[in-house]
Amino acid sequence: MTNFLKPRRAVPQEACERGLTWIEPSFLWMMYRCGWGTKAGQESVLAVEITRDGFEWALRNACLSSYVRGVHPDRATWQRQLKRAPTRIQWAPERDLHLQALPYRSPQLGLAGEAVRRYADEWTVAISDVPPLAHEIHMLASSGDLDSAARLLPQERPCPAADELPAHLRP
Repeated sequence: MTNFLKPRRAVPQEACERGLTWIEPSFLWMMYRCGWGTKAGQESVLAVEITRDGFEWALRNACLSSYVRGVHPDRATWQRQLKRAPTRIQWAPERDLHLQALPYRSPQLGLAGEAVRRYADEWTVAISDVPPLAHEIHMLASSGDLDSAARLLPQERPCPAADELPAHLRP
């Protein structure tokens, strides 16, 4: 499984442990966020390939990033779960080659504590720089050659389908 991130400047270790590292499993969603790698300060985008086992561990240990009536017994229970969970999940609309929202969502996983350590030490398989690919896909899509642009997209598999997730993680 490949996820995408925008590198940040080096920060002290204690800051990393307090913050979240986000797994963004969709290339086109990341292109939406970084403007195809052209937004100021977001010119560098990395594809980080992680193990499927790691991604599934993150899902199993996740809590929704926001309170949802009917999913959580009450707001206080959700807040306790969120504090304990090493992973939080939020859902964002998938994007097409014009970066327009599609009618379905993909999970974004915020990693903290143990999940960040596992991500860095156990799950990461490969890292590659994607701006040249992003620029080529963007050029093709902008010129109307959507078939050629689509052929260059990184292969992404659904994992798992939303209806296969536990109820407390569904969008």
